[in-house]
Amino acid sequence: MPSTDEELHGAIAEGYARRDRSNMAPTIEYFTALLARFPDNPEAIYEVGGAYDTAGEEDRARGFYERALAAGLQGDTRRRCLLQYGSTLRNLGLFDQSIAVLREACSDYPDSDSLRVFLALSLHAASRSDAAVAELLTLAADRIHSPDIDRYEPALRGNADYLRTLDAAAQERAQQ
Repeated sequence: MPSTDEELHGAIAEGYARRDRSNMAPTIEYFTALLARFPDNPEAIYEVGGAYDTAGEEDRARGFYERALAAGLQGDTRRRCLLQYGSTLRNLGLFDQSIAVLREACSDYPDSDSLRVFLALSLHAASRSDAAVAELLTLAADRIHSPDIDRYEPALRGNADYLRTLDAAAQERAQQ
């Protein structure tokens, strides 16, 4: 007999296998029914949010992401939830909240390249292009290793630092 976790994870995998991104209504219905079977499970809560998010219903997704995080979502699923929650906040025009969520997530999961890319997207959406490009330059210097990039790594990092300085000055002016 499978454990509750095995049953839940198997059901989640089945939901993904059935998913049609062009018609998310059946997936939303599937994960909502799964949540009814596992009402307090943070992973089940998260999956409902993800289904609404994929359907473009960010307002509804947001509440599920917040509930999943408050319910104690852990591990890589928490990382994915934070990314999607931060992205949802950006899509809702809540740029400062999005940046805060993604910065905290980057701190909690420093090896996640996707979090850093989505942080750059949120910075850009907040009209902080210097900070966004700095984030991407640093990511490139950290993760892309080829003779060509490695040769210019100090320049990439120096330019990233310079852009962060420009962003900090702009943020300071905006506070005045």
